[in-house]
Amino acid sequence: MQSIEAMSAIHPPAARDQALDLLKWLALLSMVLDHLRYVGWSLDILYVPGRMAFAWFCLAIAANVARQRAPVLRWRYLAWLSGFSLLAEWPYSLFVGPNEPWNVMPTLAMGLVVACGWRARTPLALGLALVVLVLAALLWDHLMFGLPGVLLPLACLVVLNRSPAWAMLPGVLCLWGNEWQVIVPAALAHNPVALAGIFACLLAPWLGMALLHNARGVKVPPAGRSFYAIYPLHFLLLLALRSIN
Repeated sequence: MQSIEAMSAIHPPAARDQALDLLKWLALLSMVLDHLRYVGWSLDILYVPGRMAFAWFCLAIAANVARQRAPVLRWRYLAWLSGFSLLAEWPYSLFVGPNEPWNVMPTLAMGLVVACGWRARTPLALGLALVVLVLAALLWDHLMFGLPGVLLPLACLVVLNRSPAWAMLPGVLCLWGNEWQVIVPAALAHNPVALAGIFACLLAPWLGMALLHNARGVKVPPAGRSFYAIYPLHFLLLLALRSIN
């Protein structure tokens, strides 16, 4: 059996990617801005940056999967996403109401399994990815962004190191998962927020890829494991803000 030291020599840990940390913080900021619309203020314009948040979280998952030295399932990563998806559901349902889809983390966790399956290409990984895709199709109405959201990390992974034109593929998936049945008719009716929202969906993966490739020297706080805790906590903070509004 190989020692930990020997295994580390074969697969040394990757250096921290500060551009990836910046992408995660921008995704978080976009999400919080989007959720401010539900506090009670008239802030419809924040719908536009909100359309970028999920695409950037999916791109961050794709970048993490692409960076791993050995193409295997990321069990620890999946455990953190799954754990915080359960932890976040109660404050999320308090904030948005009981009849909405689940919070976004189950979609991200399922997307991680699918992206890892494509990356690993082992029978186990591919089998799990297929099971997850079938579940996503069956649970479409319960998952935020539905099946397109589960496929989005995989689409980002496939195009991550291709020419920028390929970013249109995850952009279309992003639009598909973002209630296109509402956004597109509103845009055709000349609603400027809906029109900007469509462009945000289509351009978000391209903008995220450009940031990952061109912001290597940026200095930002690391988005470590404590980053996950911000998701359930921000719902509680916004609930408190809404109660005093």
